[in-house]
Amino acid sequence: MSLLTQSYFSGASDEAIIDQTIGNYLDEICQRYPDNEALVVRHQGVRWTYREFKLEIDRLATGLLALGIEPGDRVGIWGPNSAEWILAQYATASIGAIMVCLNPAYRLHELEYALNKVECRAIITAESFKTSHYLQMLEVLAPELKHCQAGALQSEKFPHLQSVIRMGDDASAGMLNFPAVCAMGSDTHYQQLSKVQAALHPNDAINIQFTSGTTGSPKGATLTHRNILNNGYLCASSMGFSDQDRLCIPVPLYHCFGMVMGNLACLSHGATAIYPNDAFDPLLTLQTVEEEKCTGLHGVPTMFISELDDPSFKDFDLSSLRTGIMAGAPCPVEVMKRVLGDMHMRDVLIGYGQTETSPVNHITESNDTLENRTGTVGRAVPGVEIKLTDSEGGVVAVGEKGEICVRGYSVMRGYWNDEERTRETIDEELWLHSGDLGIMDEHGYVKIVGRIKDMVIRGGENVYPREVEEFLYTNPKIAEVQVFGIPDAKMGEEICAWVQLHAGQSMSEEELKDFCREQITHFKIPRHVRFVEDFPMTVTGKIQKFIMREQMQAQLES
Repeated sequence: MSLLTQSYFSGASDEAIIDQTIGNYLDEICQRYPDNEALVVRHQGVRWTYREFKLEIDRLATGLLALGIEPGDRVGIWGPNSAEWILAQYATASIGAIMVCLNPAYRLHELEYALNKVECRAIITAESFKTSHYLQMLEVLAPELKHCQAGALQSEKFPHLQSVIRMGDDASAGMLNFPAVCAMGSDTHYQQLSKVQAALHPNDAINIQFTSGTTGSPKGATLTHRNILNNGYLCASSMGFSDQDRLCIPVPLYHCFGMVMGNLACLSHGATAIYPNDAFDPLLTLQTVEEEKCTGLHGVPTMFISELDDPSFKDFDLSSLRTGIMAGAPCPVEVMKRVLGDMHMRDVLIGYGQTETSPVNHITESNDTLENRTGTVGRAVPGVEIKLTDSEGGVVAVGEKGEICVRGYSVMRGYWNDEERTRETIDEELWLHSGDLGIMDEHGYVKIVGRIKDMVIRGGENVYPREVEEFLYTNPKIAEVQVFGIPDAKMGEEICAWVQLHAGQSMSEEELKDFCREQITHFKIPRHVRFVEDFPMTVTGKIQKFIMREQMQAQLES
């Protein structure tokens, strides 16, 4: 390949883009590999072959049809990693319903916004997880549940929500039980499933993933069968996957990392998806890799650091490992050396992208140098074009800084019910503008050097300061607030808030955190709080967050 002079690179591939729906592709894989293990969920004691997996998916799909769920209806899924979660993923895809991923850490404010933004008709929910009591939160927001018939909710706050499907066997007023829904499908519904699935199109929307926005409220990135099936397939191909591979998935399913790079990557090649627990636990992850003889392991760098630092690390035989994907933040060189050596992951890959691109648009290769695995995010994946542009939209020369723009099969349909913000992100030539700044070398490798958007990445979670600021403004004591990220050795970045109170008001740091705890996700709650009388500004009145960041770092280091 000739050396590049301009920052444009197209990912080459000998394989055509898969032009199928997830349901039809799933049927083919289950027929091809019926006796392969499809799913292992350690904490639930689940171990299904593809034949058994298909039966369970169809039971839920026909149950949803019996409830009246139709193609295009939005169905929320709320809870940690579980067998029910992946069944919901494939059952909704099979009937053309759009699965809406809800962050398991959502609180009241975020849940209400999300369900109403996309007008969910049904929600499948866990009972509780850690400090999140999902059923209680739903009952607070929809008190009508206590008196309504199950599946016939008429809620003042949720005018579109009809069915709440709770996991587990316990009874809850106004709610349907997951096992009961799975038993509702009749022969007629199985016939209906075949007809509905045959009528679906690969370009149909199938998934909504919420991604925070710089203007505050989260945006619903709308993804199609073609988007996420192909991205999962190409991730698996990059890892050299076959039907004999076994992937340990400790990352959350509500992210594209778990449901696309994990679940769909495994499905695409008839491999085995393995969940070590409902949420990340380094010890359980190491035990799972050894006992299940996993060949691949996913995670953000902080997960790998936790695994390597576990006191029992040396007690585990991880020699079955070969590959996996590390994403979400840059990997320190010393960590990568230990992952390659101590964890035997000689073919580990670095991935980069965003929810809006399904999500991976850059990935390294298994034979890349240590420098490229730690200093870059690789090159454009097959089927995707990448260019780096200046502020006028022109392509910058190799070695110059520019905004990373993406075009190809993986670009989302748009933000749900938000044409304005969709147009701000995807231009007329169908280039998606990421807001991230990068530098491309003459071989097409890209190094991330900054962000146009004021985003903080905390432990692999994207947090937009404006969203946290707008929530804090709802506190009557707060006059002005500025939120930003500061470097943190463990989490990559931590959330910091500078707060100016109204005259005559007082507030402690703990009071501010308490105000956040039941309303916004834990990783958005500021770790560091400073109460100030004013903010550093330019002569034109623009607040200078970089000065706040420098001052806060100096204060914490002193």
